[in-house]
Amino acid sequence: MMTGAELRLDVATGIGQGRREHQEDAIVADFPIGGDIGIAVLADGMGGHAAGDVASRIAVTEVFGALKLHAADADDFLREAPDHLQTAAERANASLAEHMRRNAETGGMGTTLVALAVARARLFWLSIGDSPLFLFRDGDLRRINQDHSLAPQIDGMARMGLLSDAEAREHPDRNCLTSAITGADISRIDCPADPVRLEPGDIVLAASDGLTFIDRDRIGALLAQHRRRSSAEIAGALFSEIEALADPDQDNVCFTVIRVTRRGFLPAGLSRRPAHRGTRPEAPPARAARRGRRWPLPLAARLLPSFRRRTP
Repeated sequence: MMTGAELRLDVATGIGQGRREHQEDAIVADFPIGGDIGIAVLADGMGGHAAGDVASRIAVTEVFGALKLHAADADDFLREAPDHLQTAAERANASLAEHMRRNAETGGMGTTLVALAVARARLFWLSIGDSPLFLFRDGDLRRINQDHSLAPQIDGMARMGLLSDAEAREHPDRNCLTSAITGADISRIDCPADPVRLEPGDIVLAASDGLTFIDRDRIGALLAQHRRRSSAEIAGALFSEIEALADPDQDNVCFTVIRVTRRGFLPAGLSRRPAHRGTRPEAPPARAARRGRRWPLPLAARLLPSFRRRTP
């Protein structure tokens, strides 16, 4: 098992608005060279117009600030990381509640949240909502967080034969969230006590659900194809795939790509000689957006969802 000192993290982030009128995603990542702890936080807001983007910005700002404060002491962070993550999420939730109290026009806003911290080859994470967190390892792409929406139940009904695959994919309630940061009690928070031990060759991909307009198998194929390239090149490949799809309903999309390598390893095509100014590759611009606003369901609706077959 390798130690954090033997690993190198290559990180890139991307964000695009897509075909939507408003950018409701927010993301921040900080992986300082030589630092003990790297942090990434993303949020996918809901509520439309001003509210969704306000919610995501509040969540990202509050969580990132809280985690950076604790990151000053790496030993403490390693001991208490899950508690720090949960406290930061609760702080963001309280901030949303206070903002809505002071600004009635933003009532009903909310956001998903994925927060992760890499400390000495360990990945700690927290997830609320349906924004996916993937781990690509040994050619296999696996989602490591749960989907807090009705999509898993709808897919389960398709497996039972109660819905066709097409009906499940297009179900109008598919994107309804069962947990989110809304200023009220958070119904579900995923924050495992045990971190993921990172290995050379791993790629961690945290994203808003706009990235899932790309089929998961295709995402895995792109990561496999570009696994020896830089994180910026991988980000560019993902954006290029979104561009190629040209989906008129493309949602906002943001993501962080974290490549794990051995120290001294350089991505394919890069020289060890100092690069000349202006030669750094840049990810192409993206269009990305939302498949429809999603709202957390009331408790009764969560327990007894009403599924309707769609007519042709």
